[in-house]
Amino acid sequence: MHSPAEEGTQMNTATTDALTALPEAPRRSLFSRVSAVQEIGLIGVVLVLGVLLSIYGYYDALPGRPNTFLNSDNLIDGIATPMSYYAIMAIGLTIVIVAGGIDISVGSAMALSGMATAWVLKSAVPDGSIATVLPLATAVALGIGLLCGLFNAVLVAGLRMHPFIVTLGTLSIYRCLATAPFSVKTISAPASLREFFNAQLFGMRLLPLVVMLGVVLLGFVYLRLLVWGRETYAVGGNEEAARFSGISVGGTKLRIYMISGMLAGLAGLVSLGKFGTMSSSSASGYELTVVAAAVVGGASLSGGRGTAIGALLGTLILAMIEDGINIVHLNQEWKIGIVGLSIIVAVALDSLGGQWRNWRLRGKQKI
Repeated sequence: MHSPAEEGTQMNTATTDALTALPEAPRRSLFSRVSAVQEIGLIGVVLVLGVLLSIYGYYDALPGRPNTFLNSDNLIDGIATPMSYYAIMAIGLTIVIVAGGIDISVGSAMALSGMATAWVLKSAVPDGSIATVLPLATAVALGIGLLCGLFNAVLVAGLRMHPFIVTLGTLSIYRCLATAPFSVKTISAPASLREFFNAQLFGMRLLPLVVMLGVVLLGFVYLRLLVWGRETYAVGGNEEAARFSGISVGGTKLRIYMISGMLAGLAGLVSLGKFGTMSSSSASGYELTVVAAAVVGGASLSGGRGTAIGALLGTLILAMIEDGINIVHLNQEWKIGIVGLSIIVAVALDSLGGQWRNWRLRGKQKI
């Protein structure tokens, strides 16, 4: 017989061994190789789209005018800036999807954060300098987004409600809060905030792009290099196995929804700074595009797979398609259909890929 101390030591050792056996964030796993192949494929799609749009843009340009696609104004203001809001939220949503969850309230959380930030700035520092305005705006936007994510997390992790139902409900709640408490539907930001976000660097307005790339880098570090990312993959891969291995599943879900909410708030701040105003109807319908960006980028809705780089590439593909619709002079109604089709195709490919991997695994087991 063993003493209680020895039994406790053995249990701790077993828990540690089980945790070590879980898939890493997944650097050397099958998921890692699959993600790498997906990212290479997405880069190929981006290159093909770029070549096709460049050729069309060359013939679409008026005599003596630059290529309507391949010019700095279009690439920055037509693609990079609009995609920055989507990509920032797509990183957060990808982290949620990796853990086996979903968050379709991000667009409404973005609008609520932006409206609250604009209202606070207009009330407290309407003519303040950027040194005063920017810290306050950042704190309010991220704080409101954090509260939105925390509310989602409490319902999902605390009450064990289905995340789709929860975020479908909070989508409407946050949109209501972005409209009802304010006496006007549109609120302007202080001039210093607009000037800061529209300042030119190398002759271009690059700040939204810089913020987006910073978020992508942080998302990459979180998912690939931190223990938190490893736990996120483990929960999405097999929630029960993660729980028995000593991972706090509730704590992981709490963390990922708070991250998603904070990034929605950051997207609201970037949009407010770029355009100088925020409307209660801002970011309407963004949920569909953000989900599409994450799924096209390789995030599996069944959980356990997805990367920050993939989310960025998925967003870039959708942004290029949207820009291409404008260049070829198609009706904007095509955008909605293409986004919906992208989701279906991405999910279908993920399902077929899963079936193929299971078939290969069964074949190896027979051998």
